[in-house]
Amino acid sequence: MSRPRTIDKDSVLDAAEAVVVRDGAARLTLDAVATEAGISKATVLYDYKSKEALIRAVSERRLDKERAKMDAAVLARQGEANALIKAFIATIGQGMDCRAQSVGINLCAAASLDAELRHGWEKLVGSTMTEIQETSTDPAKAQIAFLAVQGLKLMEFLGLYDWPPEERARILGDIAAMIDDPAPTGSSTKELPALQ
Repeated sequence: MSRPRTIDKDSVLDAAEAVVVRDGAARLTLDAVATEAGISKATVLYDYKSKEALIRAVSERRLDKERAKMDAAVLARQGEANALIKAFIATIGQGMDCRAQSVGINLCAAASLDAELRHGWEKLVGSTMTEIQETSTDPAKAQIAFLAVQGLKLMEFLGLYDWPPEERARILGDIAAMIDDPAPTGSSTKELPALQ
């Protein structure tokens, strides 16, 4: 008869995130995670056969949390026009805690070396952008809003600029207001100037 597990997968992933925050994804080892969780390396190996598998599991859990936030924001806007892009803007409006930001930056570094890890993120971004365009009354405006909000999020994520809360709220409000503005974008009829 096998011994019952004394630690669940979330506890192992919590420990992995703690190691990533403290040491970085490049220095994450199964031994370090086991020590952080207070368990044996064999217990970590039981669920995660390699460092890469563990990093992918941490990334998947982060993506699942982002999807859950989006799903809740969409549900709150059910029946509204442009509900998905507005939910996306509202989700970005919630900001990101320091731990999530630190884990995210380290996962980005790991993803630069792991095509399989990047693939999950690419799939999420691509499907979100497609669904936003398909469910918006003006797909061109929705695409511009998506890119604008992603740009704001990326600048904050990388620590390049932190907007004062009032200015950040105003920017996001202006982006959201653009969605419902009846004026056409004109992007579908005008040719863009050549870049020099």
